[in-house]
Amino acid sequence: MSKILLTALFLFPAVCSAKFINPMEFDGSEAQKSEVIEYIKDRVYKDYCESELKMCQDTVLRMMERENLDAFKEASQAKDERIMGQVINDYCDSDLDMCNYSTINMMYKENLNSSKESLKW
Repeated sequence: MSKILLTALFLFPAVCSAKFINPMEFDGSEAQKSEVIEYIKDRVYKDYCESELKMCQDTVLRMMERENLDAFKEASQAKDERIMGQVINDYCDSDLDMCNYSTINMMYKENLNSSKESLKW
């Protein structure tokens, strides 16, 4: 019985998909770096291999993985928690299912810029 439990404990992380890490809560630890990498790889695979896009080519996957990692690194330097929280809520915690770091970073920057503007004649 204990061998079964021990085996299950070792296999559990391998069968669970990586969890989303809020870029503003990133602490730089090796554990979080690994989690971000796994999330990006899982998400890119889902977006390009399991969706209607059907662009499941190694070149596309690696390019999008790099783009998402670069976006995550940039987003981890964000300062406005309210805007980041709203973007994550809109794109990750909704039916949109567009929870990738490229989208999050792009929309964070757009919303940050828009928050400093007002309509003028």
